[in-house]
Amino acid sequence: PQEWDKFTNALKTTKYWVLVPVFLILTFSHFLRALRWRLIMEPLGYKPTIANTFLAVLIGYLANLAVPRLGEVLKCTLLSKYEKVPAEKIVGTIVAERAFDVLSLGIVFILALSLQFNVIQTGWNELNAQTATQANSPNNHYILYAFIGLLVIAFILMFVFKSKLQKTIQGLKHIIAGIWEGVISATKLKKHNLFFLYSFGIWFMYFAATYVGLYGTPGTESSLATALSCLAFGSIGMIITPGGIGAYAFLMAKVLELNGVKYSLGLANGTVQWFSQFIILLILGGIGLILLPIINKKAK
Repeated sequence: PQEWDKFTNALKTTKYWVLVPVFLILTFSHFLRALRWRLIMEPLGYKPTIANTFLAVLIGYLANLAVPRLGEVLKCTLLSKYEKVPAEKIVGTIVAERAFDVLSLGIVFILALSLQFNVIQTGWNELNAQTATQANSPNNHYILYAFIGLLVIAFILMFVFKSKLQKTIQGLKHIIAGIWEGVISATKLKKHNLFFLYSFGIWFMYFAATYVGLYGTPGTESSLATALSCLAFGSIGMIITPGGIGAYAFLMAKVLELNGVKYSLGLANGTVQWFSQFIILLILGGIGLILLPIINKKAK
């Protein structure tokens, strides 16, 4: 009960005006992501408008809040519809983007590790311990049995519908070829420096938003090194649960706790930061849904 009181009091005393610069910083990061995505499409011979690309990115983020990774498919579909580009090819560009984001996250972890070795090591050990506990859960055995059962059913269906399956495979080959072409486009960039500048800008904006957000609740103001560690583990939280719900705030709280901040205060800050990102995507994604058809109707 005492921890809950501290948590609710921290929420009550939150400086919500801090969310304004966070909103602007994250909006700019999404804009840079749209510019980078557009840059990767250039070697394929496509150059969609900045407005359509940016709005498609925002709508994609909105869709991800409901169903993880649905937004990646949706934004490709939208851009394909309004810009007349093959969806399977730009799906490949998304794969290339995500691969580079994983590399960028690895660099963030290395930087955080060099600045806060003990914090990162302790946090990583706790995360591994929790993962191991969940892996040993009895429910996981039922999941494994269900997976094996589905494989058996799939093989039976493949045998029964062999002729139709061959046609499907041909269609899949065409799609996979298009995706691969999109992936390879990242290696044919003419403006490598601009690509790396956009990538640096995206992650620097994430870092800046995290650092500014730490000043949103009393008692969680922290150093740049702490903000970097929060970004590293917070990014993991955004991956392991839909939209980062629960995991983002928890991992932020653990990092701040390891840096001397009470867990309840860290959890309050993590909750506020997660909620601010949720609201930003809700607002911007909603605006994107409204503007995208209007802009393209006028263009026609």
